[in-house]
Amino acid sequence: MSDTSFDDVAFLATLSTTHDSQGTLSRLHDRLAAGAASSGLLDVAYRTLDTPVGTLLLAATDQGVVRIAFDVEGHDAVLDRIARTVSPRVLRAPGRLDRLATEIDEYFAGERRAFDLPLDLTMASGPFRREVLTHLRDIGYGRTESYAQVAAAAGSPRAVRAVGTACAKNPLPLVVPCHRVVRSDGTSGSYAGGAEAKRLLLSLERAA
Repeated sequence: MSDTSFDDVAFLATLSTTHDSQGTLSRLHDRLAAGAASSGLLDVAYRTLDTPVGTLLLAATDQGVVRIAFDVEGHDAVLDRIARTVSPRVLRAPGRLDRLATEIDEYFAGERRAFDLPLDLTMASGPFRREVLTHLRDIGYGRTESYAQVAAAAGSPRAVRAVGTACAKNPLPLVVPCHRVVRSDGTSGSYAGGAEAKRLLLSLERAA
């Protein structure tokens, strides 16, 4: 049984944020992350990943991927939200997110059209939003639907604005492809990662 304490986890997590360039501290951090996980002290693992749409924050629980966030959302603010919504036991543990990082890299390389990962929808509040997110996964690669079409598919044809809110607050962009939801006139509409990121994703899929 590891003697790693939660105070140790919080202390080293703080140090690693400040001095991550120091190899020794990085190795100690990895050892602590492993000890925290084996001791049940690590509820949410996170890492960052550089992509064509900027640096993404990736986070996962034992149940699955719980959050993907863009730079413009503010990674520190997102981590704070995770700590308040999911668990305060949050630690940078890149190894636990290797599979997600690989699948995202494959997607941007044009080698993957669907993600094959368990999801944790803890940060998707309300049954309607979850219904919308469930439907979004059925919109295939390279296809789009309007907000009105998604509202109808989710069982509430008049809830077009609510669909827009569900997409804007989607905790798992890319994996749950809200970028495939566009306006009725065909224009791309808003996106948590920014309008340019949405256009890039749609162009990537259309070119495949």
